[in-house]
Amino acid sequence: MAYIKAAQRETQIVTAAVQVLSAVGVPGTTLRAVATEAGIPLGTLHYVFPTKDEMLRAVIATIIDDVLVAVQADLELDRGVAHAIRHGVASFWDKLVDGEVGLQVMQYELAMYSVRSQDSGSLARLQYQRYTSLVTEFCEQAAQAAGERCAVDFETLGRLSLAMVDGLIVQYVANPDPDRARRDLNRAVDMIVLFADPQPVGRHTA
Repeated sequence: MAYIKAAQRETQIVTAAVQVLSAVGVPGTTLRAVATEAGIPLGTLHYVFPTKDEMLRAVIATIIDDVLVAVQADLELDRGVAHAIRHGVASFWDKLVDGEVGLQVMQYELAMYSVRSQDSGSLARLQYQRYTSLVTEFCEQAAQAAGERCAVDFETLGRLSLAMVDGLIVQYVANPDPDRARRDLNRAVDMIVLFADPQPVGRHTA
């Protein structure tokens, strides 16, 4: 058997785990099933991920990295916070919701599984902390690059932006209607931008 570097093996296992998770859900996913999907011995998988929880954390980290790539694609930070929010949300929805709704369902299952399992929600906290940080950071970077300030702190802006997108995804999963979802998404983004109220630094508003 050809030698495979640890990083490549981890990617292979995470890819297989996503396939199994999407097919049978979190409770039905076992390390043995993932090893079979990856075409590797169970012992090899145990060497890379000794526990299911460690494997699930790697899955979440990989998904969030994919989201980061989707959100930042063609993002021009010097165009400001409004552009960053609008472009980031649109890119995320186009690439990771419209055509990947199963991926979103899997993430909700992971969060609820975590809350109800012995890890006391640590996986869910990791998931939402990473997503909130992602939005917070790119909004703050956009503000700095464009010389803007916002009417609300960036952490609050990150949490509320995530909550807005999260809620619309749940509605889309429950009742898939692409046209309605897109209209609602655009209006929700308008509300978030108005709430953020990005203005050039030094400009004072009443």
